[in-house]
Amino acid sequence: MFDKERKEIILIGPVGAGKSTIAQLLSEVLKIPNVDLDHIAEKYYQENGFSSDEFSKVNHEFGFLTAYRQWWPSLAYAVERVIDEHHNCVISLGAGHSHYEDRELFNRVQKAIIPFTNVVLLLPSPDLDLSVQILRERSLSQRGIHWKPGGYDFIEHWIKDDCNHKLSTLTVFTEGKSPEQTRDEIMQRVCL
Repeated sequence: MFDKERKEIILIGPVGAGKSTIAQLLSEVLKIPNVDLDHIAEKYYQENGFSSDEFSKVNHEFGFLTAYRQWWPSLAYAVERVIDEHHNCVISLGAGHSHYEDRELFNRVQKAIIPFTNVVLLLPSPDLDLSVQILRERSLSQRGIHWKPGGYDFIEHWIKDDCNHKLSTLTVFTEGKSPEQTRDEIMQRVCL
């Protein structure tokens, strides 16, 4: 199903880390398409039986956390499908596509990503508490969302749990760097 080794760049990280911006910059320099899973995932969610409409219904009836956890199989499926369908491109995964409390789903995503030699985790800082603070402030100022529905701290989870760290082949810290400087660092460090 997957190539033995793939050189495309996959960007992962928490919400607000800069994945979409950096993916676009890398795409322009490398002259290859940019595939942002957040922008194309709905068809995969529908194929797996849990569309955004279904998410909204469960969210309305049972709350965001219940809806999010029921959505996990579709998030994992979307990762598998985007990797299977898209080659010779830069791929960015939304924050939720690389985090699962369900280890079986995480293992599926990890298995799908294993062939990639360039899985870049974007974080603001090596200080994880500072990264949480920076991304919370960024999310509040840019989106008006604190990411703590029902007391569950998504930003802290996305930064501190082991999922992204296990999936990534390298980590790039962005605080104090322009998007172009971050792009250039990635270009120097990946194996193309």
